[in-house]
Amino acid sequence: MDKIPKFSALILNTFDTLESDILQQIATKFPPVNYTIGPLHRFVLNNTTQDDDLKSIGSNLWKEDTHCIEWLDTKKPNSVVYVNFGSITVLSKEQLIEFAWGLANTKMNFLWVVRSDLVMGDSAILPYEFLAETKERGLLSGWCPQEQVLSHASIGGFLGHCGWNSTFESISFGVPMLCWPFFADQQTNCWFSCNRWGVRIEIDSDVKREVIEEVVRELMIGERGKEMKENALKWKNLAEKAITSPTGSSYMNFDKLVREVLLPKASSFLPLDWHVQIMFYCFLI
Repeated sequence: MDKIPKFSALILNTFDTLESDILQQIATKFPPVNYTIGPLHRFVLNNTTQDDDLKSIGSNLWKEDTHCIEWLDTKKPNSVVYVNFGSITVLSKEQLIEFAWGLANTKMNFLWVVRSDLVMGDSAILPYEFLAETKERGLLSGWCPQEQVLSHASIGGFLGHCGWNSTFESISFGVPMLCWPFFADQQTNCWFSCNRWGVRIEIDSDVKREVIEEVVRELMIGERGKEMKENALKWKNLAEKAITSPTGSSYMNFDKLVREVLLPKASSFLPLDWHVQIMFYCFLI
């Protein structure tokens, strides 16, 4: 943060409409040139390059299991709760059990990413009774291609930790959320999601299965869930406009970033498409 005033520009993974007041405040304190070029993951998902090396580059820290997409294909639209607490958030064994039985008691379909290190100081092992109860409507995965999951028609809601990547991905795919923030920026992201953008319900840190069951039902079939879905779809449309319309803020800012910052520093004989693809994927890494 101390070095930011010395930068010639800032590159931000957001779009102007989503955080206009915050971006205005940043502009008064930090470099005069701010390039908001998000949502970056939508560029990746829409990537049509024929270069296999470029297609393989992503931002996940874990190996993806794509079997879950085939499983989602068998489910009805908006019928599945997606659960993922990110790549570093951890739970206690008691919290894991409460989340598990809360999901089971809803009698709804769910896809749950259960990392091997999800539980603090122990293995993430779920009770046999839970697995037997949910075998017809639940799928556990070590990791998954989250962008493909959130863009899938069967996903009706997302229960997660409220990290920025997950928050921004949910918003730009039109998926309402349940939030259990853990640390760092997650509480701030949660506050904005609940109070400014109207797309999320917060879960208290003291996890109880009865509360999980109640909020999941509200998310998936309740009136508040329907309202959050409408808000999420509104933000999805604005995010798409930002990156796809020639007059969209992220579309124009990305073009300015390439021409004003990247190209002047690159060799002049390389084609523009090559610069765009390589430099963009460098941001993700």
